[in-house]
Amino acid sequence: MEIMKKKEFGKYEKYALVTGAASGMGRLYTIRLATMGYNVIPVDINKEGLDQTCSMAKDAVMALEGLDTDARGRFRMLPLVQDLSLREAAEQVFQKTEAEGCKVEVLVNNAGIMYCKGIAETAERKLELIMAVHMTTPLMLCRKYVNGMKERGCGYILNISSLAAWMSWPGIGMYGNTKRFVKDYSRELRIECQKTGVSVTNAYFGAVDTPLVPLRDDLRKLARGLTVMIRPEKAVSRALRATFNRRRGVMPGLVNWIFLPFIIILPDCLLGWIYRKVKKYL
Repeated sequence: MEIMKKKEFGKYEKYALVTGAASGMGRLYTIRLATMGYNVIPVDINKEGLDQTCSMAKDAVMALEGLDTDARGRFRMLPLVQDLSLREAAEQVFQKTEAEGCKVEVLVNNAGIMYCKGIAETAERKLELIMAVHMTTPLMLCRKYVNGMKERGCGYILNISSLAAWMSWPGIGMYGNTKRFVKDYSRELRIECQKTGVSVTNAYFGAVDTPLVPLRDDLRKLARGLTVMIRPEKAVSRALRATFNRRRGVMPGLVNWIFLPFIIILPDCLLGWIYRKVKKYL
């Protein structure tokens, strides 16, 4: 955990909202933002996981050196148990935060789903889920909160896209397609928010060592050894640094930058051959 920097400390006057906060990178975003001086609204369908996240975030705040008693007393968490695949999910989250008087200055659209199967082999309900969680709800959360950010003259939106946004990999095609949507609408929103004090940052992660990536243990170990897969702590740190520096995007990992020009130009026939070879491992 990074040490609190007084210059950047938020004094627990504003709120950060993090989706998918019950585990993985969402939990790390929540803890990091709490130690930066933000009250946090962690959102997830998993209540037990949310409770654990809140407990860990509170412990991290209490362990901060140099934090005065008044600041500790102002720290607040508002966990929201919410199914983000529902059509009305964004509205329900927004109404709850408005009722509590939360001024959301940071929005982290982190919640994610990944299915490693062909489109025809993936259940229809799962296709609906991935589109709702990656596309509809994050877009609507941006729509709900961006006007308040503009009115206050300050806001930070972090949307999680992916290296896969630049092409439709067979087997994870729907994941890449939804992340391309995130990449494109984030650019549009970023341009629309110019000169308002609101910034929109995209994180283009490759493989991050979390349960979201369904790899066998031996393949996960190999990916870490080749630095193709990065630690979630590093991914979160780089993404938040880019967000608060108001950068338009960040792609951690030198390997990702090396491979990016090549994965864009791979022909369909080669991708089909690769897919047939690795399909048994998915």
